[in-house]
Amino acid sequence: MQLLPLPATKLLAVPVSSAAISPQASATSEGRTLSASTSKYARIPILYLILGVLLAISIIPMYFYSSQVEATNRDRLKTNEKLLQNTITRSLADDLAQHERSQRMMLANLSSAIQVASGGDIGEKNIESPELRALLENFVSSSDEIAYATLLNSEAKGISAGRIVPDAFLQRELERAYAAARDGRFYNGQALVVGEGKATRTVFLVSAPVQYGPRFLGMIASVVDLQFLIKGLREVSSGGLTPYVVDAQGRLVAAATPEFATGQDMKNLNIVRNFVEGGNKAQFSATMEFKVRSGANQIEMLGTYSPVTSLDWAVIAQKPTREAYRDVYEMQRNARLLALLAVLLSVGVSIFAARRITNPLHVLTESSRALARGDFSQRVLLRSRTEIGELAQTFNTMSEELERFIEDLKRAADENRALFMGSIQMLAGAVDEKDPYTRGHSDRVTRYSLLIAKEMKLPSSFLEVLQVSAQLHDVGKIGIEEARFIDRRRIRGHENAHNQGSQHPASGHATRRNAPRHRIAPRGSRWSRVSLRSQGGSDPAPGACHRRSRYLRRVDHKPSVPTGSHSRASIGDHQESRRQAS
Repeated sequence: MQLLPLPATKLLAVPVSSAAISPQASATSEGRTLSASTSKYARIPILYLILGVLLAISIIPMYFYSSQVEATNRDRLKTNEKLLQNTITRSLADDLAQHERSQRMMLANLSSAIQVASGGDIGEKNIESPELRALLENFVSSSDEIAYATLLNSEAKGISAGRIVPDAFLQRELERAYAAARDGRFYNGQALVVGEGKATRTVFLVSAPVQYGPRFLGMIASVVDLQFLIKGLREVSSGGLTPYVVDAQGRLVAAATPEFATGQDMKNLNIVRNFVEGGNKAQFSATMEFKVRSGANQIEMLGTYSPVTSLDWAVIAQKPTREAYRDVYEMQRNARLLALLAVLLSVGVSIFAARRITNPLHVLTESSRALARGDFSQRVLLRSRTEIGELAQTFNTMSEELERFIEDLKRAADENRALFMGSIQMLAGAVDEKDPYTRGHSDRVTRYSLLIAKEMKLPSSFLEVLQVSAQLHDVGKIGIEEARFIDRRRIRGHENAHNQGSQHPASGHATRRNAPRHRIAPRGSRWSRVSLRSQGGSDPAPGACHRRSRYLRRVDHKPSVPTGSHSRASIGDHQESRRQAS
């Protein structure tokens, strides 16, 4: 028999019944639906939440604590720097005051010795006596700080000794000192520079009156070399500190560096101006921040001054704040570096801790999605003593129960299907057994239909529906009298009887209509070859008949193979039917 080819595009459009879908396929479809469903709001990963919480509880307190510690240490270091400057200036001021007191005491002792040696008379006759000259020379040689000494009587005549020669500026200072001695006052002169080249010296004059009771005898004066002061200033000028000494008018007395000149006006500096404006009220040390112009730049400075009240001088030490607060800035830099390292460490620890929490959750999520896709063999392998481990064990238990339940459902479905297929096969066999000519006809139609469908590589769901439809395509013969099938020649001779016999597909459709599983055998089996031929060879419902009916019509066109003791006429009829089908 030659089978008519069917268009593949039409065959692939066969609808698949829901009853033909296996439980696993249904679970897979539902799993795809579940996994594809998303919330209308953006999901925030729990890793970010845990990481944010860990960072917040670790970094924020650390930040406030480090800020507090940094502020405390910064203030402490600033205070220490100010105390250091105060200590340095106070020490230099005290040393300078101590030298001034020593000079006055030495002058007082020399004055007493002169009175004893001269008998209270240092007039024109006794002023140049060897005894007085020896006393004066011994006084100069007794200390390296005394560069020059002179003794004048009441007529301003006298003797002198020393390592320097007074110049005009020093002579003017001696005149002022002599005037102060006549008034009975001690005199401290301003700082002067004497000598040239390497012999240059910074000196100042100290004088005291020589009196015998209330009677003025003369004046004794000494020129003190301030090299000891310059040496002391140089010793403390390390680390960017610049010490110097000014007098009450703001003029420079001595400095550690040659960039300052003795007698230079220093009132352009705020700290010097503050001391000068304080006058006699400047009795205590003071520390302040001020700015110094250096070309077009302004340099912030930290300075401290300590007054020398006996001389009306002040020892000042100043340092750029960048150098003064170097330790502060270094501490801040180290603190910030340590804070950054602590933050990075906290971030690393937080990420590790968060991963320890979120990774098991991620595994549970993937396992849940696999379970939703129908993979009930998925298990979660987590070794944890926390609640997450307990959740994993519960999940595994649930997966095992679901897998067992699905297996039971599949087994029950297979048994139900086997029972159903056995029932329809027995029903079709009982119908076919009514006529030896049709014995095994339904089984052969089913087998040929499946072979054609498999050859065309149609889906298994289509094969399942086709198998049921093929088995039930002649079930309507139950309602046809048995005698009409046995004597086919009588059927051919009676048109009405033939029409009645050709209605068995419609009768079978009416029989299956109310069956619980009637949906698995759709109405495609209603229109068979016999029924169409009774209708004049045309489909009474063009386009509505399912393609499965076309499969069945073509396979059903293949005549049944006669068995048993059928007559040759029946076999001849069978051969004639095959020729017609061809």
